[in-house]
Amino acid sequence: MQYHLDRSTIHSLLPETALREIEGLPYPRAGSGKVREIFDTGEHYLIITTDRLSAFDVVLPDGIPGKGILLTQLSLYWFEETEPLIENHLVPEHPARLAEVLRDHASLIPRSMLVRKLQPLPIEAVVRQYLAGSGWKDYLLTGSLFGVPVPSGLRESESLPAPLFTPTTKAAAGQHDEPVTPEEGARLIGEERFEEVRDISLKLFALGSAAARKAGLLLADTKFEFGTDERGHLVLIDEILTPDSSRYWPMDQYEAGRPQTAFDKQYVRDYLEDLAWDKTAPGPSLPEDVIRNTRQRYLDALDLLLPN
Repeated sequence: MQYHLDRSTIHSLLPETALREIEGLPYPRAGSGKVREIFDTGEHYLIITTDRLSAFDVVLPDGIPGKGILLTQLSLYWFEETEPLIENHLVPEHPARLAEVLRDHASLIPRSMLVRKLQPLPIEAVVRQYLAGSGWKDYLLTGSLFGVPVPSGLRESESLPAPLFTPTTKAAAGQHDEPVTPEEGARLIGEERFEEVRDISLKLFALGSAAARKAGLLLADTKFEFGTDERGHLVLIDEILTPDSSRYWPMDQYEAGRPQTAFDKQYVRDYLEDLAWDKTAPGPSLPEDVIRNTRQRYLDALDLLLPN
């Protein structure tokens, strides 16, 4: 079953102004994150992705118009693609059941998912192929990658010999995720479950990396989240292989030894780094050109990754 919309339809639905708050739904709010709102429909959860933008763990005053639609539709596509590998949190007959739940709020459908109520695992499954971000910083400090031995003499953005599974804790609001060793991860979720999460994460990364290369992109790293159902089966949840959960680089511009252009909010982070801002709330407002260019990066990622 196709869950996602086609590219031309997505383009036609993108708003001119950012949707930052969700109001007027007949369902109680079950949770609120930096970007997503979760509502309890009784049997299931309704996850709605706003256009809010966070940087350095601060939700900025300005959103990126349509970002929530782009992220949701890419996740829906990847949930379809990964179904042969692992079941996901979407309810059966997802398009029809979502439309019924939002029958009086149809404009929210493109940015929403109706999902099963599951028990999330307390770790995030991070897979890295290239040295970037926090991985590069840790390598400079320790010569390893969060305790995992890697070759010496690697440069920023350089490829690792093979993808590495470097999980983190799932931090509470306002706190930072912290890397965990395989021993710590096994203590958190059990050794057998930890190995299952590691193995499926590497398979999912391989699928995403191959698809990215066909689209002219490099998948530098990504994170997956998992939960368990009432039978104890592992289920893929949250979002998957989006520009918010993944670091995509244009292959034709790649050069090891320097930072890369990314199809994500790194453009915003780079702008904020040049400001005299202490990275605490409230964040600064963004100029119109930064908002426009950031939205274009998300849109470019969708156009490259989503087949029409």
